[in-house]
Amino acid sequence: MAKRPLKLDRLPNRKPVKLTITLEPETYDALEDYARIYAEEYGDDKPVNVIASYMIGDFMDGDAAFKRRRKGFVDSGAPLANGKVG
Repeated sequence: MAKRPLKLDRLPNRKPVKLTITLEPETYDALEDYARIYAEEYGDDKPVNVIASYMIGDFMDGDAAFKRRRKGFVDSGAPLANGKVG
């Protein structure tokens, strides 16, 4: 009997990518404050780099113009930042 494929497709690569950035001191201080307030609010102490990663993702998810332009790259077959063709 042939094996049936799993109902769940193969999961995408979820390995985090390390990115080094330079922040203005005021921005970093605000980010640390945000992480402290997050910990108070949710009782879950997350490091600043984790908070920043989700903030960047949420920012891009909420930018309708970016999403439209990016979709244009995907639909056109143009190479994407990850080297894949859209």
